[in-house]
Amino acid sequence: MVHIDEGFDFLGFHIRRQRKRGTSKHYIYTKPSKKAIQSVKDKVSMKTYRSTRHMKLDELITSLNRLLAGWANYHRYGVSKAIFSAVDNHAWHRLMRWIRRKYAGKNPLSMKELRRRFCDQGWRFAHNGVAFTGASSVAVSRYRYRGSKIPTPWTPTLTADISG
Repeated sequence: MVHIDEGFDFLGFHIRRQRKRGTSKHYIYTKPSKKAIQSVKDKVSMKTYRSTRHMKLDELITSLNRLLAGWANYHRYGVSKAIFSAVDNHAWHRLMRWIRRKYAGKNPLSMKELRRRFCDQGWRFAHNGVAFTGASSVAVSRYRYRGSKIPTPWTPTLTADISG
């Protein structure tokens, strides 16, 4: 038996009751589990491993975008915004290392040169019209507590008086 304050993992989510910051109220929070986060990070690492350097950069970016968007769509109903940013950060660093090693030539690619050649807005990687969007492009739509407002077949409704 597990207490709700300790939390438990279910279908890739970690469900736990915690105190809301700044208040004394407790709420149930649903976040992606550590195992789910590590799983998607491992998949990103596999896609950006050195044996995949034969791929074109736009193919790799498209593949990473699909992977991260699909994972983020599954986890978007929880408290996931900060976790999406952490996963994107991991993917960005893996992609940066992959690009620096693939296009190094005789000299290592400097960060300034990397940004000039492979980024379109700020530090966002893009190549041949394909831009890296990552998991943060998926909007988090939190579930709302409806409590007694959930309709049931047994809820009495006021009907119009049918008198003529």
